[in-house]
Amino acid sequence: MPWIDACAADALESESAIRFDHRGRTYAIYRNHENGYFCTDGLCTHEDVHLCDGLVMENTVECPKHSSIFDFTTGEVESPPACNNLRTYPARVEAGRVLIEI
Repeated sequence: MPWIDACAADALESESAIRFDHRGRTYAIYRNHENGYFCTDGLCTHEDVHLCDGLVMENTVECPKHSSIFDFTTGEVESPPACNNLRTYPARVEAGRVLIEI
């Protein structure tokens, strides 16, 4: 899988998310409270709402529509109504840019 240049690392503040669209798919890129970068599918598995608009706290994101919470480091659902986990993708920072492997 190729590494894709998704955004500038400083485009994300601590505990935030950004949307990244590539080849007809939507991803969410997160920066946690420890300056780690992570990537998941960008839509909630419950009703296809953009997770980049959700509340990011430590290693979780809360869907802005029905408040499902996901651990974006693993993709696991932590609270309903969502029951399906998110798919995760490797992310790294090089030369100030966030790269994701999709």
